[in-house]
Amino acid sequence: MFDSVFPSVDDVQQRFRSEKYIASRRISTVVYLAARMGRPVLIEGPAGVGKTELAKALAEITDRPLIRMQCYEGLDEGKALYEWKYAKQLLYTQLLRDRIGELVADAHSLPDAVAKIAGQDDAFFSFRFLSPRPLLSAILAERPVTLLVDEIDKAEPEFEAFLLEVLSDFQVSVPELGTIRAKHIPLVVLTSNNARELSDGLKRRCLHLFIDFPAPAEELEIIRMKVPEISEKLAKAVVAAVGKIRAMDLRKPPSVSESLDWARSLVILNAEELQPELVESTLTMLVKYEKDLERVRGALDKVLAP
Repeated sequence: MFDSVFPSVDDVQQRFRSEKYIASRRISTVVYLAARMGRPVLIEGPAGVGKTELAKALAEITDRPLIRMQCYEGLDEGKALYEWKYAKQLLYTQLLRDRIGELVADAHSLPDAVAKIAGQDDAFFSFRFLSPRPLLSAILAERPVTLLVDEIDKAEPEFEAFLLEVLSDFQVSVPELGTIRAKHIPLVVLTSNNARELSDGLKRRCLHLFIDFPAPAEELEIIRMKVPEISEKLAKAVVAAVGKIRAMDLRKPPSVSESLDWARSLVILNAEELQPELVESTLTMLVKYEKDLERVRGALDKVLAP
């Protein structure tokens, strides 16, 4: 239990706002419950709606270091947990070879010599030769941390099953060192862009949160907060235009981060309103695929219509 992390849902909401992250009542409630119950939060939704930013803001408002594990195809248990510093082990062995000779000097056979060396495993397999990856770093941390497992949907189902076991017990087994248990249970946030369906087991283990594109009023608030130099008139025009573009049948609708980039670029260009020529010349800030660009350019009159 994390009773002292947040005293209330209102406190969560206020702290997020202090980090310039606008968290709805629903988001704040899920974060509050996850902290109180010691449960991971699984955040699903389109790319660019603020899932990763939520985890970063959570780390800031709780004063917990953020440990991020970026998932990708081919990620396995070893890459997520640790690796041995084999070069350092080899150098260590070379430096101690004279002592190794003394150790096996009275061995009567090769098996006896091997057994004597094997009895010194602690000298060659210890934390001094271990390079922790994100999962093990979170477990070994001397102070509470926030663990971000980003884009879990990009990893294979086998890794997801392994991760579920780690999140259930917050412990891992290193064959040479034994079972390592977390000194402090981390706050865990998992994100997914819905590239594939996640397992029922993982969803049961987590508190679920779906974040979609924000409503116009909320997006306007985000833009005014993140781009304070923009005028109210231009900010409203940006939100209206982005909303119409998202309603089109595009391969990738503009994300919140892209609407922020567009707003910043318009401010840099000293725009006071959305003129067709200016919009067309800056569309690549919003739309990333050529066919999408063609579609938006063809409907520019509707996009800019009051």
